[in-house]
Amino acid sequence: MAERGITSIEVTLDTVYKTESRRILATLVRVLGDIDLAEDALQDAFAAAARQWPNTGVPDNPAAWLVTAARFRGIDTLRRRSRLSSKLPALVAGEQERGDPAETALETVPDDQLRLIFLCCHPDLPADARPALTLREVCGLTTEEIARAFLTRPATIAQRIVRAKARIRDAKIAYTVPDRKELPARLEAVLQVIYLVFSEGYSATAGDALTRSDLTTEAIRLGRLLVELLPEPEASGLLGLMLLQESRRSARTTAGGDIVLLEDQDRSLWDTGLIEEGVAAVNRAMSSGVVGFYTIQAAIAAEHATAVVSDATRWGRIVDLYDLLLSVGPSPVVELNRAVAVAMRDGPGAGLEIVESLLSRGELTTFHLAYTAQGEFARRLGRVELARESYRKAIALVRQEPERRLLERRLIALG
Repeated sequence: MAERGITSIEVTLDTVYKTESRRILATLVRVLGDIDLAEDALQDAFAAAARQWPNTGVPDNPAAWLVTAARFRGIDTLRRRSRLSSKLPALVAGEQERGDPAETALETVPDDQLRLIFLCCHPDLPADARPALTLREVCGLTTEEIARAFLTRPATIAQRIVRAKARIRDAKIAYTVPDRKELPARLEAVLQVIYLVFSEGYSATAGDALTRSDLTTEAIRLGRLLVELLPEPEASGLLGLMLLQESRRSARTTAGGDIVLLEDQDRSLWDTGLIEEGVAAVNRAMSSGVVGFYTIQAAIAAEHATAVVSDATRWGRIVDLYDLLLSVGPSPVVELNRAVAVAMRDGPGAGLEIVESLLSRGELTTFHLAYTAQGEFARRLGRVELARESYRKAIALVRQEPERRLLERRLIALG
């Protein structure tokens, strides 16, 4: 019985860490005023919970307990530092003003994680460090996961994060939501970060699962908060994009975790509530007359989401939207996505021509989806040897197991 009880507490702690630790960390950063101190205090609090909860039981509000424990540890650390005089009086005064500082801290509005995003996206920080710092501190991604998302080395990401923290500390950058007049200047970086979080959850760069619902759910929550705080067209566009993509999650894999391609998905499994909310957000963004990178992508997602069957998809309209997207944010990845739409409109030969042009330019030669598309178009054209070669190159580059299995099935089917 005792062993079962300890196991149950371990499961509870693991669940709380996965679902609450980033929110708790964001609250601690506000309360303690130091990211590194907040991280250390959070780890100490979880360690204390692992020792105490088997004897005292799980508290009614685990997150509030952890905030309290971490806060006391942060204060103890400050007592041992020479900076005591500058931070400790404010912490003590704050405690005296609140009946239950942990409960109050967790209910602070605006959302502490959104505050932390604005801190991590401060214009005084290096541009390449902002998304890395935010993904690490706000979303809890490991350095390795962030490095894969940016196609760079973990050591490079680690250096960016360390430098950004040092800059926050040395420049005494405030942990606050900026004034409304300052918000638009930071909007682009904030949107990029939320989009990166969602993208990693929508299609994980590596691992055994195609999706990570914890990340997509968190990105959508932050997107909604951002729209409430700053109802700019691009914020609405990004929210619409995420909602429309998330609406298909239940249909994107089999029970065994294998990928189901868009044209083969059971559309009755799509979440109509998310589709309606997403389309409404897209329409709000489009009606502003100022269409940006996320809004155009959302409009493309809306075309897919509102097609009753795959054959009803308006591929000509999607190609036009990709042309518009390229004019706003030119990118070889956007060109690759456009090639897929062109292939659906004009046939696989037209798509293959675009992909081979991209690869011949030396672009996307380390991107497995480029070879996946090349293999698909070649297969449909009956060019078996090219299809085999392309699938093998894609398999050599892919890091996600569901995609690997799909490619291997394609390769086997060629004989």
